[in-house]
Amino acid sequence: MHRFYDHLGRLISDVVIENEREMRTRRGISYPRAHVCLDDIVFERRDFAGDNMACRKRRRLSPGIPGKRDFFDVLPDDLVISILSKLSSTAACPSDFANVLIVCKRLNSLAVRPLVLSKASPKMFAIKAKSWSESAHRFLKNCADAGNVEACYTLGMILFYCLENRGSGASLMAKAAISSHAPALYSLAVIQFNGSGGSKNDKDLRAGVALCARAAFLGHIDALRELGHCLQDGYGVRQNVAKGRRFLVQANARELATVLSSAAASNNFTRSWLTWSPHSIPHPNPRHNHRHQAVLGCPLLSDFGCNVPAPEAHPSSKFLAEWFGARGG
Repeated sequence: MHRFYDHLGRLISDVVIENEREMRTRRGISYPRAHVCLDDIVFERRDFAGDNMACRKRRRLSPGIPGKRDFFDVLPDDLVISILSKLSSTAACPSDFANVLIVCKRLNSLAVRPLVLSKASPKMFAIKAKSWSESAHRFLKNCADAGNVEACYTLGMILFYCLENRGSGASLMAKAAISSHAPALYSLAVIQFNGSGGSKNDKDLRAGVALCARAAFLGHIDALRELGHCLQDGYGVRQNVAKGRRFLVQANARELATVLSSAAASNNFTRSWLTWSPHSIPHPNPRHNHRHQAVLGCPLLSDFGCNVPAPEAHPSSKFLAEWFGARGG
C-alpha cells in the first residue's frame, strides 16, 4: 500500500505541474486565482471588479482528522481523471488500480470512466485463473467496451479458449486485430490454421498466412517465424524456400536483439544462458519437422543450436496456462 500511495503522489505532482504550465501564458496565469480562507469554512473568490464573492457551497470536513478540511474535494473531476488515467496506464499489477476503487466513492466512480479504462496497461489485466469471477469478467468487458485493445484481446482469448464462447471471443480478438494489435492477429492466424472451434473443413490456410503476414509486418516475432515456415514448406502459400529461410533468420535476429537489449537493461550477464546444445526436440507445432534443442526456453536460433530464456508471456497466455493446468490440460 505504501508503494501504491507513493506512486499516486508522484502522479498527482506531475499532473498538477503539467496543468499549471498549460494555464500559464506570456502575460501570466490565464485564470484568476481563488482566495481560499483558511480560518473559515466558507471559500471566497475575488472577481475581476474587485468585489468579494462568497461561494455558497461549503466544503465538508475530513472525516479522518477532526477540524481538517479535505482538499481533495477542491480538485476538479477533469484533473482527477487525468491522474487516474496516468495511474491506469502505468499500473504494474491489478492491485495498483484496485486500491483506488476502495479509497472513496468519488474515486470509485471516476476510476471506472471510459477515458480511464481505455488507457489501462496490459499488466492491469494480469488476473489469476483461480481468481476469475463475474466481477473480473465485468471489469474486462467494461475496459473492452471503452476501447481498450489489450482488454479486447485478453477477454477474447479467455472467452474463446477457456469459457468456450467461440463467437464472442473471436469477435473481441477481431476488434483488437482491426486496431493492428499484433498478438490478436497472430492468434486469429493460429485459429485459421488449426480450425479451432470447428471442424477440419473450417481451416483456412490462406487466411492464416495473410493474418500471419500482417502480424509479422507489425513486428510480431512468432508470426514472422511462422510465416517463414509456411513459405519454406508451402503451407497455405506458394513455396519459396529462400524467402522462408530469410524470414526465419530475421525472426531469430530480432529475437536475439530483443533479449540482448532487455538483458543489458537489467545488467544480466548473458554468457550463462546463451549456450550451445547439441540436443534437440521436435518442433512444438507437429506439422513442422524442424528440430529444436531440448533445453528450457524459446527456440532462438534453433537452426544453429543456441537457446535463451523465453520472454515474458502475455497476461492472457499466463491465464490460459493456469486455467488448463488446474484442469489437467
